[in-house]
Amino acid sequence: MSNLDLQQLAADIKLWGRELGFQQVGITDIDLGDAEARLQEWLAKGYQGSMEWLAAHGNKRSRPAELLPGTVRVISVRMDYLPGDTQQIKILKDPTKAYISRYTLGRDYHKLIRKRLSLLAQKIDAALPDDYPYKGQNRAFVDSAPVMERPFAEKAGLGWTGKHTLILNDTAGSWFFLGEIFTFVPLPVDQPTQVNQCGECTACLKVCPTDAFPRPYELDARRCISYLTIESKGAIPEEFREPIGNRIFGCDDCQAICPWNKYAQFTGETDFLPRHGLADSDLVDLFNWTEDEFLARTEGSAIRRVGYEGWLRNIAVGLGNAPSDERIIQALMNKKDLSTPLVQEHIDWALVQQANPQRRRKRKIRNNAE
Repeated sequence: MSNLDLQQLAADIKLWGRELGFQQVGITDIDLGDAEARLQEWLAKGYQGSMEWLAAHGNKRSRPAELLPGTVRVISVRMDYLPGDTQQIKILKDPTKAYISRYTLGRDYHKLIRKRLSLLAQKIDAALPDDYPYKGQNRAFVDSAPVMERPFAEKAGLGWTGKHTLILNDTAGSWFFLGEIFTFVPLPVDQPTQVNQCGECTACLKVCPTDAFPRPYELDARRCISYLTIESKGAIPEEFREPIGNRIFGCDDCQAICPWNKYAQFTGETDFLPRHGLADSDLVDLFNWTEDEFLARTEGSAIRRVGYEGWLRNIAVGLGNAPSDERIIQALMNKKDLSTPLVQEHIDWALVQQANPQRRRKRKIRNNAE
C-alpha cells in the first residue's frame, strides 16, 4: 500500500467540507463509553417515551464499529440552518399565528446534507491509494441510522453540550444541523477546544413551556413539545395542551433564549429558507388545508413526517389556545365530522376552550429582549 500523509488528508477533508457548505468539520475517535452509560441511564428512566428506536440496535448507537465494522474514526460536520429574521418572537406572541420550528421551514435537510457528505466521502476515497483497504466504503449519516450525533460532535470539537442537551458553539450558537461520516482511515483526531460555557445560566431550563428538563443536561422527551407535536402519534395529554400555545410543529424556545445564539449565523443555503409562507401563517388557514393541499405544500419538507392527521391534531390545539373567534369555531366544526377520532378529540377540546374566553392561560413565552 502506498504511503498516505494522514495529517494532510485531515487538513484537506476540512477544506473540502467548507467548500461543500459545512461551517465546521471535526474528526474524532469512536470511544463513547461515557455517553453510552448516560444513554442507558436515560433510557432506564423511560424519558424516550414512544421512541422505541432509541433503545433498539443494542450498543450499535454508541459503538460505530458494531454498526459499520472497520470504522476507526468519525468525521463530524455542522451546517447552519437559521433563516433570516423570521420574526420568531412576534409569531409566538400572536396566538392566531402558527409557530413552526425554524429547522423545518424550508426543504428537508436530510437529503441536502447527505448529498454533501456523500460528495465529501467521494473526495476522501479519491485521495486514497488504489490498494487502500476499505476504499469506497466510507459511509455518511444524517439521522439515518443509530448514531450518537451530539457526543461525536462534542468530541470532534464542534462545541459543548448545553443544559438543554443541544450542542453549543461559542461563535455559532446552536442553530445548526449535524452529520457524520464513518471512515476506516486512522486520521489524526481533533481535541475538544470548546469547554462548557453555560456557567450559572438556566434560561433554557426556565423558559421551557412544559418543564421538560428534570435537571440540567437531561431532557424528558415525554414532556417536550417537539416530541408531543412530531414524534408522538397519539393524543397530546391535556396537561400540555395550553402550555403548547401556538406551536404546531416543534419548539425552539430553549434555543431562542440562549445567550450564545446572539452569535448564530444566518444560513446561506437557499433550500433552508421558508416556503409557502410557513414562517408567518394563520392557524385557521393551515387548519383549512385539505389533505391534498397538505401533501402538496409539505412536499420535500420534514413537516410531511407528521402526517395530515398529526397536522390537524396539532393545529386544533393551537386553535383552542387562540382568542375566542367565530371563524375559529366554524373551522373546527367544519372539520370535526370529517376527521379521525384522534383529531376529533382535540377539536372537541379546542371547542370547549373557545367557548370559555375567560379561561386562564398557562402559556410561557420568553425572549432575549424580556
